[in-house]
Amino acid sequence: MAGRTTLSELRAALLVALLLALLGSGASEAGDGHDHDRARRALESGEILPLRTILERVDRDYPGQIMEVELEREDGRWRYEIKVLRAGGALVKIEIDARDGALLGIKGPRDRNDHRRVIR
Repeated sequence: MAGRTTLSELRAALLVALLLALLGSGASEAGDGHDHDRARRALESGEILPLRTILERVDRDYPGQIMEVELEREDGRWRYEIKVLRAGGALVKIEIDARDGALLGIKGPRDRNDHRRVIR
């Protein structure tokens, strides 16, 4: 299908986003070296869903080009923040509970097919 992002394109975009984040983060920020380890432990312990699972669901329910992915821990809760460039050029930020895939919010223009629900 024209305009659909393949899984390999998603992986490449994620790799670029992660590399840019690492290059731009600088070693002077406290805790930077531990963030990756904390996220890995959370995944291994089943505290969060794998990024691949989340990206497949986002691509299915909110198709577009993945521009940026962040995993953050806020108020004791892991969240994936994903920026998607939608058809027509709209940039949408999707926030997802990393534990269960629940859609926490969408920022940006929404089309008629966007709705708040658990992404499964």
